[in-house]
Amino acid sequence: MTADSVQHILKAGPQIVTCSTMLSCDICGETVTSEPDMKAHLLIVHMENEVICPFCKLSGVNYDEMCFHIETAHFEQNELERNFERINTVQYGTSDNRKDSSLQCRADINSGIHSACASNQPKTSAQSLPKDGTLKHKDFYSENLTESRKFLKSMEKQPDRTELKESIYETMYSPPECPFCGKIEDNSQDMETHVKTKHADLLDTPLEGVNRVQCSRDLELAQQLQQEEDRKRRSEESRQEMEEFQKLQRQYGLDNSGGYKQQQLRNMEIEVNRGRMHPSEFHRRKADMMESLAIGVDDGKTKTSGVMEALYRYYQNAATDVRRVWLSAGVDHFHSSFGDKGWGCGYRNFQMLLSSLLQNDAYGDSLKDMSVPCIPKIQSMIEDAWKEGFDPQGASQLNNRLQGTKAWIGACEIYTLLTSLRIKCRIVDFHKSTGPLGTHPRLFEWILSYYASEREGSPKVVCTSKPPIYLQHQGHSRTIVGIEERKNRTLCLLVFDPGCPSREMQKLLKQDMEVSTLKQLRKFVGNLKHKQYQIVAVEGVLSSEEKIARRQASQVFTAEKIP
Repeated sequence: MTADSVQHILKAGPQIVTCSTMLSCDICGETVTSEPDMKAHLLIVHMENEVICPFCKLSGVNYDEMCFHIETAHFEQNELERNFERINTVQYGTSDNRKDSSLQCRADINSGIHSACASNQPKTSAQSLPKDGTLKHKDFYSENLTESRKFLKSMEKQPDRTELKESIYETMYSPPECPFCGKIEDNSQDMETHVKTKHADLLDTPLEGVNRVQCSRDLELAQQLQQEEDRKRRSEESRQEMEEFQKLQRQYGLDNSGGYKQQQLRNMEIEVNRGRMHPSEFHRRKADMMESLAIGVDDGKTKTSGVMEALYRYYQNAATDVRRVWLSAGVDHFHSSFGDKGWGCGYRNFQMLLSSLLQNDAYGDSLKDMSVPCIPKIQSMIEDAWKEGFDPQGASQLNNRLQGTKAWIGACEIYTLLTSLRIKCRIVDFHKSTGPLGTHPRLFEWILSYYASEREGSPKVVCTSKPPIYLQHQGHSRTIVGIEERKNRTLCLLVFDPGCPSREMQKLLKQDMEVSTLKQLRKFVGNLKHKQYQIVAVEGVLSSEEKIARRQASQVFTAEKIP
């Protein structure tokens, strides 16, 4: 056959494979002697009939899809078929009988016998195919394997062809490998048994097996992606939790960034750098601060005195819309400074409360020789109360340490400190709203009953001997110094806020105090809408025995709740 004819046949499609002068169909293995016969075979057997896989009976696809299926699903079987073809080429193409056999085949075909060289060639003609036009690959392999073994035995008798024999043997008998688990068997029959027994669930059809393997891989990939996504999500949640924790540490002064002294110096340095404080002023304030810290007494730079007296004069001469007003005993106002801005409100309210107690002779025995302490001294006093055994749970929450920190304090720490000083007090917890729109009218009523024992027949302005009340809510605390009963029977608290600077408090000391100036002190029912409020109210002095009893009771801290 010439090169032009070979090229012409190849252009007709990949169905035809040439082997010397014989043509072999790549679909069913049929061998013919000429190109016209092969085209007739293809037209009759494959083109007009349905294309069916010779190994698994797959049908319903075109020729290109069938070729792809054979190469992927039956690669080893297809390779073995090609090895047989190469063996047949070696066996018959190198002998003198090859030409005679070919001529005999051609003569048989031309005479209508249409056989396939029965004496020398494997029988794989269309006549041997089943009615469905498919090739039974088991019969095909067993028949060709018999012929191949005969050929190998003949090769054993020819010593000069040992290398060729070994090459052919290795080509034919390369051990098959399982496409699912990779196991290697000695022969195709053992491999078929292995696949049927170990991978039966993947053998409904070859395509289903391939699809199941692919689905298994897709599932594994999806699981890996899900695991990676879960890992990233957990990492992000952990990062956010750490940021929230650090934020809370900073908010409550537990981030080890220093305490009152460090913040005071740092903020004064900022003021100098911004040109709002002269360096000489910086050094003067630093010296005053160091002296205050050394003796443990507040330097008084944030204190405003005389406000309660000014309020008494105002209500006597003005405030026509007020029916009655009750004022606490004298109290000084203290506001936050550079050293405690943002976290020192609880300490400043304690200073206000203590300033009132120090002016009251009834508490002179408990507070003998005491002055209003500075904030670091207050922290030290609370730590001493913890060491005595007061409120161990609260101490644990603050790591038993306040000095050198910016830790917030609340109603429990105020109660602990006052009790350790033998000051009788109580905590009342207004833990939920008692009025419309989240208001707390019961809180106002309690404050009124605290200051006004007898309301009828009392003068318009009542200066009581009752100390101010510590008021705590989420994020801030203030000091209640009085309460108004207005002519429309509504109540209004008078409150000192440590966030109010001295320059604003000084306006209350003027003789002609304006109503707008008093606005910063007045808090109506509608102004207090936090979810929860706690108060610490002073009620007298404790005996030594009562102090011990209250210390024991603080092991499990409880508060009176309203409602």
